[in-house]
Amino acid sequence: MNIENIQSVYFVGAGGIGMSALIRFFLSRGKVVAGYDRTPTPLTARLIEEGAQIHYEENVDLIPASCKEKECTLVVYTPAIPHEHAELAFFRANGFEIQKRSQVLGTITRSSKGLCVAGTHGKTTTSTMAAHLLHQSHVGCTAFLGGISKNYGTNLLLSQNSPYTVIEADEFDRSFHWLSPWISVITSTDPDHLDIYGTKEAYLESFRHYTTLIQPGGALIIHQGLEMKADVQPGVKTYTYSRTEGDFHAENIRIGNGEIVIDFVAPDTRICDVRLGVPVSVNIENGVAAMAMAHLSGVTNEEIKQGMESFRGVDRRFDFKLKNDRIVLLSDYAHHPAEVAQSLKSIRELYEGRKITAIFQPHLYTRTRDFYQAFADSLSLADEVILTEIYPARELPIPGVSSELIYDRLRPGIEKSLIQKTEVLPLLANKQVDIVVILGAGDLESQMPQIIELLKNR
Repeated sequence: MNIENIQSVYFVGAGGIGMSALIRFFLSRGKVVAGYDRTPTPLTARLIEEGAQIHYEENVDLIPASCKEKECTLVVYTPAIPHEHAELAFFRANGFEIQKRSQVLGTITRSSKGLCVAGTHGKTTTSTMAAHLLHQSHVGCTAFLGGISKNYGTNLLLSQNSPYTVIEADEFDRSFHWLSPWISVITSTDPDHLDIYGTKEAYLESFRHYTTLIQPGGALIIHQGLEMKADVQPGVKTYTYSRTEGDFHAENIRIGNGEIVIDFVAPDTRICDVRLGVPVSVNIENGVAAMAMAHLSGVTNEEIKQGMESFRGVDRRFDFKLKNDRIVLLSDYAHHPAEVAQSLKSIRELYEGRKITAIFQPHLYTRTRDFYQAFADSLSLADEVILTEIYPARELPIPGVSSELIYDRLRPGIEKSLIQKTEVLPLLANKQVDIVVILGAGDLESQMPQIIELLKNR
């Protein structure tokens, strides 16, 4: 199906962060956009305000008539939607064009130069940072992001004339195999999604296959020391990067007084005194990758320097919600053990000597089953851990798998609690806290306004 011939687009799972960027893209093209999601959220409310028709009941009768004409309707779904979903079954039975979100992204970006960021973690921040660097420069870009950019208040950036499209390349369900990158960063390959891949070897093989999709003339920018083996086509340049080593890296790192300043080193240039707009140590490495991508895309040194300083971050990525002399509250989407460890190490570096309370909502039964010991080790970097029940997302419970697996393995002597998420507010109301971070990809974020109000009024 040619996207230009589509008149209506229907989304099954409309409230996902990745899906919402596509919804905004099709609305910008003047298409009729409708869809289903299980629960209303602030994001679905904004999409409705922007022109999308979204309902929350799994009911074929609620699909608008304009989206029941199969010749001119595209149906987009997320792999998190069950196969037997009634609306999806209706479209399937009636011969509609049905595509995964990643397939649609692949189609949209095939006519542009895709700047793709893949990896177990770091990809949302790195891709949003790269998009900002390009968007505020003379080069420009379109961007489909996996988080809400704080600079722009959206996860979609549009350009009428830039040849570049920035994309977060998601490995879940092998989605990134639909893409045809021009330049790709690979940030990390710590095994994840073992419910899909089964083994670590299959996970790494998926990334190897992804590197074969980079177009000749393009480039791979891969984190130094990854276990995976890249397999690029002839004509694709391969570069390495990391915090302090590789073709692209940082030197002269200065951390203090709430600031981080670095020198960015590339094979053919050096940009001195780059100030990070979001000064946390993990953004040194994310920034090196984003600057490498921008540099190879023609963004000037001065534009890179200005863009890094003006970058304001991504919602729920090391996101300060409250910061004063008495208390600090952060939100971080970290939902893999390596991400949790990185987040807590960054907080410790910023607030050495202060008490860190981590509130963690595990995401998925399978991930908890596969990594409970690693989660316990990572969370033990905090001074206090408050664990809630598992957020199931797309999964059914697994016998014997609960947050207790993590709780029982936290380091001896750590202050710890195991509660229901409904008990978070009452617990905080009766507890003295200093630095609080809410970790995870679940729905605990919905309580954030009340938590902010509670801590603010201490």
